[in-house]
Amino acid sequence: MNLTRDRLRSIRWAGLLVFCFVLTVVLTFKVNAVKSQVRLAERQILAVKQDKLLLETEFETRANQQQLRSLNAVEFGYQAPAAGQYLEGERQLAALGKPRAADAPSPIRFAHAEDPRGNTTEMLNPLTGKAMAAEPPKGGKRKPTTAATLGDRLGTVEQAAALQE
Repeated sequence: MNLTRDRLRSIRWAGLLVFCFVLTVVLTFKVNAVKSQVRLAERQILAVKQDKLLLETEFETRANQQQLRSLNAVEFGYQAPAAGQYLEGERQLAALGKPRAADAPSPIRFAHAEDPRGNTTEMLNPLTGKAMAAEPPKGGKRKPTTAATLGDRLGTVEQAAALQE
């Protein structure tokens, strides 16, 4: 087989192209490996930054606790509740009660206004203007209020019926 100069030249060019292609593939793999390492390093940097932020927050919180503790010791004198300060039940609470002293102020009572004619004032419905106790329930007899009936009542708007009256 006799190789001519042109044939040998084209084989060299083909070999050079194959060599360049192989180098390109190897270089691409190397670049992707470096990119992967860079991404991993960036993730590690972000994780370290988050850890640093968490530690700074914890440090500030503990510093505030120390500052509050020192202020409490110097200024206020508060103490954490001890086990003996808690009551075990209603009987212990009732045992703490005392009868009213003779000079004690009278207990607070709710205000109750009466009409000069002797009628007590009642709450008025803002839509109808009638006393709320005087409004008959719709449908005759009033049903006992349960969670289901209360949800139904509160979930409906009855303004149209009130405005027609």
